[in-house]
Amino acid sequence: MTDAPLISLTGVRREYPAGDATVAVLADVDLEVRAGEFVAIMGASGSGKSTLMNILGCLDRPTAGDYRFEGRSTADLDPDELAELRREHFGFIFQRYHLLSELTALGNTEIPAIYAGVPDAVRRERARALLARLGLADRIGHRPGQLSGGQQQRVSIARALMNGADVVLADEPTGALDRRSGDEVLRILAELNAEGHTVILVTHDQEVARRARRIVMISDGRIVSDRPNELAPSVGGAEAASTGAGPRTLPSGIGALRALAARFEESFRMAVLAMLSHRLRTFLTMLGIVIGIASVVAMVALGEGSRQKVLSNISSLGTNTLEIFPGKDFGDVRSAKIKTLVLADAEALARETYAAGVTPTVSTSTTLRYGSIEASAQVNGVGPDYFEVKATKLKSGRFFDAEAARTMSQEVVIDENTAKTLFPDPSVNPIGAVILVGKVPCTVIGVTQKQQGFGSSGSLSVFLAYTAVQVRFLGDTSLRSILLRVADTVDTSLAEEIATAFLTRRHGTKDFFVLNTDDIRQTITATTTTLTLLIAAIAVISLVVGGIGVMNIMLVSVSERVKEIGVRMAVGARRSDILRQFLTEAVLVCLIGGVLGVAAAFGAGFVFALLGSTYVFVYSSTTILAAFACSTLIGVVFGWLPAHGAALLDPVAALARD
Repeated sequence: MTDAPLISLTGVRREYPAGDATVAVLADVDLEVRAGEFVAIMGASGSGKSTLMNILGCLDRPTAGDYRFEGRSTADLDPDELAELRREHFGFIFQRYHLLSELTALGNTEIPAIYAGVPDAVRRERARALLARLGLADRIGHRPGQLSGGQQQRVSIARALMNGADVVLADEPTGALDRRSGDEVLRILAELNAEGHTVILVTHDQEVARRARRIVMISDGRIVSDRPNELAPSVGGAEAASTGAGPRTLPSGIGALRALAARFEESFRMAVLAMLSHRLRTFLTMLGIVIGIASVVAMVALGEGSRQKVLSNISSLGTNTLEIFPGKDFGDVRSAKIKTLVLADAEALARETYAAGVTPTVSTSTTLRYGSIEASAQVNGVGPDYFEVKATKLKSGRFFDAEAARTMSQEVVIDENTAKTLFPDPSVNPIGAVILVGKVPCTVIGVTQKQQGFGSSGSLSVFLAYTAVQVRFLGDTSLRSILLRVADTVDTSLAEEIATAFLTRRHGTKDFFVLNTDDIRQTITATTTTLTLLIAAIAVISLVVGGIGVMNIMLVSVSERVKEIGVRMAVGARRSDILRQFLTEAVLVCLIGGVLGVAAAFGAGFVFALLGSTYVFVYSSTTILAAFACSTLIGVVFGWLPAHGAALLDPVAALARD
């Protein structure tokens, strides 16, 4: 032993509030303990001995006075520096053992070394050696509930020695044991002292105190006597070597990054154990996240599928098209009198570089006849490029060509509705049949597929060359409209401006208006996008609710595991370690919930497909990644508050919680 004291208390007081007043549990305590001493602090219940031990072990701070360890004042240390003192210099043996029920004897013993950053193999080897030397070689894999009281206390001793503690603090270590087990624990403490450990024993039992070499009596918070114990039993050198756990014998730690990784591993392992030990509660916590993530991913996928379906339907009418009509706008009563929109305009527009295709159109209504069947129909006079411009597809037969326009051919293309009306017998092939269009006999050369969605109609339509309709039906060379398909490399709005200026110059006035189908597409796309965002926003509400559920459950988890937090702090866990442990659990719950939520969203799409729905789910990797990011963020945001609260707990208050 050296002359300088290892532990020095000067005028230490510890007061607690009691209503409007305060109660002094310790009053002006002066105490010095030198390295290698075996000191028993003895007193009746309520005398302040346990409070004194908590201050000595840096679990509690004095209200007044000075406590120095190795000459360093503990009043100047922050919580993490106090944790370092506990981790590097102190080992605690508690009356109630304070072992973590989820861990085995080996796992409980290892905890201080994990926070000290000791390599896996080294700490496991040392933990096994300590347990074996304490007679627990065959109980390494047993959990506390599978061990007797004496065995649990020996595990507690092994944990206290794991980091080669300079000072072993034992608070009523035999209080919960039978006489035989108590004698065994006291023998081990004497051996530890003989090996060089400073042992401070707190007890109310005189028989236990007589094992120490120095007895400090405390009463009503004051030291009333401090004397050596000349009758203390000696421990032989051979016996003293039995534990092989002298102070500061632990091998050096590892690099900072690997130490941090080891603490992350411990946080992850404890999070998994906590989740598995409360499976139903964990599942119910995840359920809110699952529903929220599934709703967001599914709604966005359904919205994207709907948007693509709408665009596909618009494409079936011809994408990037401009249709030019006479008059100021739809409903203009003068439009029928405006005859300035003619074939020459269409031919001139076809020569423009932004035009991928141009077709004139005329129309009228008449009666169709085939055999005894009659039906009213729309007769469309179009150019040969019309079907390409409108992206019309054939069900059977062919379209007419440019020659049909030059010869005013009586070849007719009918739509699927007309084919079903005039040829109700499925065995009859319409191709080649002659039908009366008004009074004009026409030969059916093709049947178009029915248009789906936007622009589809239940009315009957037939298509002839525009020249045939002008001459044989209307007797007028003016056009109903000019349909222009804009080249893919040209912006539709720009093409509309140029075409408008071009025709205005030709006519000398603007006696026409332009229907831009791209405006319709953009409007419908914007509407579907808005609706998708609205639905997704509603789904996000369920995510927020799920996050609140995570926070509530984590608060419950913290309140249930306060004693565990106290134990971890006692063996040297930093505040960041406690914060990380509970935050890891919250994030893990949310991440697993995110995975299940994405799986549920895919399942919803599969069910829709099985039910034959015309709507498809179009999943986006961006949305899925955003869902995972969102679930992680929920874990961090809503898990931080309870985790932060756990990290700020006072170690001594946490250990005292029932």
